[in-house]
Amino acid sequence: MFHYLYKGFATLLLAAGVAFAAQAGPSYSMKAPRTVAWADFLGLNVQLPWFPEAAYRQQIAKLKELELQWIRMGLHWDRLEPAPGQWQWAEVDRVMQVVEQEQLKPLIYLVGSAPFATSAPSGVSNRDQYPPINAQLFASSFATLASRYPYAKAWQVWNEQNIPSFWQPAENPLQYQQLLESSLNALASARPDATQVIGGNAYYSQMPVRGGLMLEALLRLGSVKRDRVTAYHPYSQEPEGDVPGAGDFISNANTVNQYLRQYGSGPIWATEFGWSSYPGPAELQPIIGEQGQADYMLRRLALMSAMDFDRVFLFTLSDLDARATPRDRYYGLLRLDGSEKPAYQALKRFLQISGPRLTPLNPPSFANAPAGMLSIAWQRADGRWLWWFWAQEEGSVRLPRNGSGTLYNPLQGTSQDVQSSSGGITVKVSRELQMLLL
Repeated sequence: MFHYLYKGFATLLLAAGVAFAAQAGPSYSMKAPRTVAWADFLGLNVQLPWFPEAAYRQQIAKLKELELQWIRMGLHWDRLEPAPGQWQWAEVDRVMQVVEQEQLKPLIYLVGSAPFATSAPSGVSNRDQYPPINAQLFASSFATLASRYPYAKAWQVWNEQNIPSFWQPAENPLQYQQLLESSLNALASARPDATQVIGGNAYYSQMPVRGGLMLEALLRLGSVKRDRVTAYHPYSQEPEGDVPGAGDFISNANTVNQYLRQYGSGPIWATEFGWSSYPGPAELQPIIGEQGQADYMLRRLALMSAMDFDRVFLFTLSDLDARATPRDRYYGLLRLDGSEKPAYQALKRFLQISGPRLTPLNPPSFANAPAGMLSIAWQRADGRWLWWFWAQEEGSVRLPRNGSGTLYNPLQGTSQDVQSSSGGITVKVSRELQMLLL
């Protein structure tokens, strides 16, 4: 099953015949599996407890300007309950009150072992990154939080448990499965109304020390179920994947999602994705700057909306301070002072051009497309035809359509009128996402 998948995503993709097919020449055409309503499909990761109330209220106002509602926020057990039963409620209580007042839809994840529960050996500095000595200790605190904040309808167990950074000394599927089952059983008892979410696996759930995929292991252990959300974090070097021009994100994620559906998964969420605009020093991700961050974010969001994801959460709403690593400080749509980065402005334009709801359509056909061209078509809520496209190389295509409309570049904030002639419309294609509205 998944062990073959890890070694040969593209082979399985072609054999499975999923909805990503080569068209004339080297171009690619995608049709979404379902209608997309942005307020339900797209959420933002937030770190509200990092900030004073005035700052996070400003962040929430910017989120609401985008007409989005879903947020994902992490709570750290080690900070909330430093000793058994000695909860530090004040800060999180206030944050959750504001979230409820603003009518946001929170997904909350709990991560990090409390000092009294960690399995860490003595003397290590990162004791919270080791799993708890007893899964029931975590489960009890998880249920306590869910009971205290009934407004939060979705609860997630841990974060990126498939990599040692969050599960020391090495990833362990059975240990995590015990934590997951204990926690979700406690959640079901305390909050039967709550949506149960498996911890977001980094990338496609590869386990770097043990080998294989965490999702494969959880499938075998029976923890991937129809009444639970499965989650992973498909970060990659570029929007289309890690190998330029190969489209490996598309093939990998399509294949993972297909196998999850086939073997009994409920909804599939990407609970993190994004790029940092950090200036360096280089750490895992190439330096792309603020404009590159906006470009990559738009192209990836366009792809994910046309793929088999039920909900996605961009990482993240705001930049962070020096408590984070240099790379992790700059994932935000907003700068630390609350000002808008190009990514925020580009996303706002993208959502405005798209409208609140999109219905999938068959993408147009054309010949002689530029290399690596991607094409996605929709019908807007007002009935107008909307086409998204970009390519790895610049060029032009001629659409066999009549009419007039507007060609938008949401990254640059530019637009131009277009008009058909001789039974078609000729448009230039670039590496940046363009949106043609007819």
